[in-house]
Amino acid sequence: MQTVIHRAEDRGSSDHGWLQSKFSFSFADWHEPRRMGYGTLRVINDDTIAPLGKFGMHSHKDFEIITIPLAGAVTHHDNMGNTGVVVAGEVQAMSAGTGVTHSEENASATEELRLFQIWIEPREQGLAPRYAQKAFEVSGRRDRWQLLVSSDGAKESLPIYQDARILRADVGLGDTLAYTKFYKKNGLYVLVIEGEVEVQGENLAMRDAVGIAGADSIEVTAHADAQILLFEVPL
Repeated sequence: MQTVIHRAEDRGSSDHGWLQSKFSFSFADWHEPRRMGYGTLRVINDDTIAPLGKFGMHSHKDFEIITIPLAGAVTHHDNMGNTGVVVAGEVQAMSAGTGVTHSEENASATEELRLFQIWIEPREQGLAPRYAQKAFEVSGRRDRWQLLVSSDGAKESLPIYQDARILRADVGLGDTLAYTKFYKKNGLYVLVIEGEVEVQGENLAMRDAVGIAGADSIEVTAHADAQILLFEVPL
């Protein structure tokens, strides 16, 4: 088994006034050769967007783009004809494929928007773009894994063009949650949203992460009430 620890304080960052970002992996002007992604997991951006802050129309190609609002709501427009609002508790998955142009804006004039934006490399390039969003009940992740994203839309998750999965769980103090890989050749990447956990002997605090290769299963034990994201991705 091989592990890599990524501490929250070692992430990259940017400050654009209306946008405050933390980068788990090299992104924009922050380049760290040792942090170019974890397998096909290429981007985890932890963004705080000021009221009415906006990413204007811009284009993406050949990435699976997943947005997970933690607080607030984001207004989305794209050239596929999708227009709507994604609120905390929902997840958005967009396959950029051959090319998508879209905009994202904090839907509130008074409240900050906090979200994760995640990019995963697809299994092949030049695929047809597509879009989906869905609400996920909090009750579905209390001391259990809630499947948000998968290759085949299993368990009403959002589909992407990669043999990867994203799961979320809320783990109570002292509780342990096990996970067995769906794809044997994949690696696992655990990110702590809130709280404190132990994963395979490693203690992780808020926004810390660990990548794990060569283990068929892992256990996550909460040392404080915790919220976690788990990525299973090809390496």
